[in-house]
Amino acid sequence: MRHSMTTTAFTLDGFRITRSLGIVRGITVRSRSIFGTIGGSLQTLFGGNISLFPELCEKTRAEAYDMMIKHAQELGANAVIGLRYDATELMQGVSEVLCYGTAVVVEEIK
Repeated sequence: MRHSMTTTAFTLDGFRITRSLGIVRGITVRSRSIFGTIGGSLQTLFGGNISLFPELCEKTRAEAYDMMIKHAQELGANAVIGLRYDATELMQGVSEVLCYGTAVVVEEIK
């Protein structure tokens, strides 16, 4: 599935939804390494962007997104609408990231 076939909207411009296959999701749980925690803590002393954490967050979001896409493909979808992310701290330094949406089959409007 192409990334352009996912959207936060509930429609996909130029396409008609022919079938809804239900909710799909990708869930990943990550923790910071001790080195990342120490490095991030040191960066907070100087202010500004804490570069270690955005990289970890982006990798985690991408992993959850890829899992969601795989789930959608397993159901036979060629698009996902209503895509959302959610994150929960399970314990200090351990976070769950959930990516979810509705798997659909679409056809191009001619």
